[in-house]
Amino acid sequence: MPDNKPIVIIKGISASHQGQRILKSTDLNINAHDIVCLLGPSGCGKTTLLRSIAGLHSVDNGSIEVDGKIISTAQRSVQPEQRQIGMMFQDLALFPHLTVFENVAYGIRKQQKQQARSRVQYVLDLVEIASSQFIKYPHELSGGQQQRVALARALAPQPKILLLDEPFSSLDLELREQLATQVRQILKQEQMTAIMVTHDQTEAFAFADRVGVMKAGEILQFDTPYNIYHQPCSRFVADFVGLGNFIPAKIISHNSIETVFGEIQGTLSPEFNPGDKVDLLVRPDDIPHDDKSTVTAIVESKRFLGAEFLYTLRLPNQYQVLCYAPSHHDHAIGKPLGIRLDLEHLVIFRR
Repeated sequence: MPDNKPIVIIKGISASHQGQRILKSTDLNINAHDIVCLLGPSGCGKTTLLRSIAGLHSVDNGSIEVDGKIISTAQRSVQPEQRQIGMMFQDLALFPHLTVFENVAYGIRKQQKQQARSRVQYVLDLVEIASSQFIKYPHELSGGQQQRVALARALAPQPKILLLDEPFSSLDLELREQLATQVRQILKQEQMTAIMVTHDQTEAFAFADRVGVMKAGEILQFDTPYNIYHQPCSRFVADFVGLGNFIPAKIISHNSIETVFGEIQGTLSPEFNPGDKVDLLVRPDDIPHDDKSTVTAIVESKRFLGAEFLYTLRLPNQYQVLCYAPSHHDHAIGKPLGIRLDLEHLVIFRR
């Protein structure tokens, strides 16, 4: 299937649990070979959406189509095992009484013996599990190795779509980041279409080609990680993704606003008019430390991050902003810090 054609088409699905509406008329198109992350707070519906695609949760309305075939409607649902969809669960769900090799082979046990053995060998090599580990049981493996085996088992039947439900959440931060990068490389190498659920935006940005930010059963924005961060469509997305603050501003013209930093030029939506009072989203990377700047702010707090400090600053109008500065620029709390605004995108919302 061409990369630019959707392999997953979700049209207006809604879903409930114990009488409570979880998904609300959700639409989503996913292109072949794309890696997608569903990102949002607990209870927003991202896992329900994933389970609906897998066939583990029924839908009340709408339809789910995979590779040109309708697999879910309110009236009809294809059985999970017939959907050609693989799933890697949060708890991994490895069979404790089966060896590594047997776990991976379980989903393709109906294939010819030699064909199945070759496929198991291939996917275990792919996820870098040494042949000496094949006869071990899950409890004899490290957490990272168990994750790799679970991935190999999900890939073994060559599914059209791979679903991952917070697969790295049980790992420590360093291993989680390392494994997420490696899994992405494997999925790209295998030209897999994958959908992962996570509440970790750093993980989502590093892993995904496109991110869907969810709130209360709806996808608010589905876009590249870059656009999600720099061009959020709503206050919720702006607040939920990345660090940042809102500072007051006033529309001067259709391409400029007035702020405490002075007049700023940029492209504005036609919905805003001169005189409108707005709030401007400012990320820490939008505020470089500059000793020569005429604008100063008072250091309220700071966090040492190794290569840099994250400063919380109080502007003259009493609004807060965040600022990254190299770690050798160690400024005391209560002291002024010269800053300037360096924005490439004007993200504003009505006050």
